[in-house]
Amino acid sequence: MDKKNLQPQCVFEQFAKINAIPRPSKHEEKMIEFLKDFGKGLNLETEVDETGNVIIRKPASTGYENRETLILQSHMDMVCDKLVDVDIDFTKDPIQTYVDGEWLRAKGTTLGADDGIGCAMQMAVLADNSLEHGPIECVFTRDEETGLTGAHGMKPGFMKGNLLINLDSEDEGQFFISCAGGMTTKATFSFTPETAPEDYFFMKLSLKGLHGGHSGDDIDKKYANAIKLLARFIYTMNDKYDVRLASFDSGRMHNAIPRDGVVIFAVPSEVKEDVRIAVNMFASDVEDEFHVTEHDIRFNLESTDARQVMPKTTGSNIISALQAVDNGPYSMCQDEALAWMVETSSNVASVMTADGKVEIVASQRSNVSSNLVNMGNTVKAVFQLAGAEVTQGDKYPAWKMNPHSALTGIVTDTYKKLFGKEPKVIGIHAGLECGLFSEKYPGLDMVSMGPTLRGVHSPDERLLIPTVQMVWDHLLEIMKNIPTRK
Repeated sequence: MDKKNLQPQCVFEQFAKINAIPRPSKHEEKMIEFLKDFGKGLNLETEVDETGNVIIRKPASTGYENRETLILQSHMDMVCDKLVDVDIDFTKDPIQTYVDGEWLRAKGTTLGADDGIGCAMQMAVLADNSLEHGPIECVFTRDEETGLTGAHGMKPGFMKGNLLINLDSEDEGQFFISCAGGMTTKATFSFTPETAPEDYFFMKLSLKGLHGGHSGDDIDKKYANAIKLLARFIYTMNDKYDVRLASFDSGRMHNAIPRDGVVIFAVPSEVKEDVRIAVNMFASDVEDEFHVTEHDIRFNLESTDARQVMPKTTGSNIISALQAVDNGPYSMCQDEALAWMVETSSNVASVMTADGKVEIVASQRSNVSSNLVNMGNTVKAVFQLAGAEVTQGDKYPAWKMNPHSALTGIVTDTYKKLFGKEPKVIGIHAGLECGLFSEKYPGLDMVSMGPTLRGVHSPDERLLIPTVQMVWDHLLEIMKNIPTRK
């Protein structure tokens, strides 16, 4: 499949423009300016709120003036992750894409289809005056990936419509009408570095090749967590030998399952060969445990230069806390219709060592607000017991299912007519901005949809090309079937 012939061409042309613009979370300034120029270049009403969200309004086409206003919404930022050997500056360099069979991928980085493909569909709608539709509001929010800052900061009244299609879902033919709420828990261990005991041997243990993935949508897929595996090994060594921890670094994003990491530690010289043997045995056990989901696990243990270490108590407390803290699904939904879906989970997302501090971030999710608080407190308690300073933030609400959604009926009916099959109408164990919109706009009727994506939030992110045409055709049909204003 030639990248130049990707269909629908109008969408992929816009996606190529978007991927030429740096847009890391919290650094969307260039994308905001691009969208402002895009809207004004089409002579459309364009507005930017004080948070940096952009709205572009397009009048109805002839004959559709009395229809309800439809809001199309996506987020403009992207998760910026890469393979360790890829040289890229996400604040300056474009995303390089290529076609791999029926999939569109990026060269060693995240693709940015989450949610650049949603933005591209909105732009294609705005640019094409041959389409049939009522009044359209295209809303582009900022910083969805690291705190839903745009949705948090949006003031009521910015959006005028009563129907909203969120273009931030990742499975064609699945329409989401509820989502989990979430929060982050950060633990900080402070210490004064000290010299390791004499005759200690320094080792560097690295782990690469794990699948990674989205900490909500992929949390039930039994992918390995690099932080948990590394901590697990060091914990067993600390139980046997006098391990001194120098640094622990793994993970980069609060909403991604960490797939690689490095621990530097020291042990008495006389046991260094025992540690080497233990690593090989541990790697074999891990490969057996994850033989279905992880096919490229790579442990590497090597000697390294001596350096200062953490006090014994601090290092042991950090490793014990990482061994003990919950990670993965905690409970499944109690509703029989959603019994297959994770209700509550936690993901140990990152560990960073610098300047006498170790900072650990874990993210919790739940479709039940009380269970979200409980899960957050469970993680908080583990780190408090280990002596860390713990803070919690970035909390966002769940989006509750609306059993009387008129928009859901329109979306499902048009899908069945177009494709002759039943779609799935479900909830998702991931955060969507719809949860915050439901608080600010209580009467807003919402559905989330999108083409098929896999490996989001990782360099394995890929977009299933044929599903883009399907979603585009479906979106055009929905726009033609929006009801008249009451």
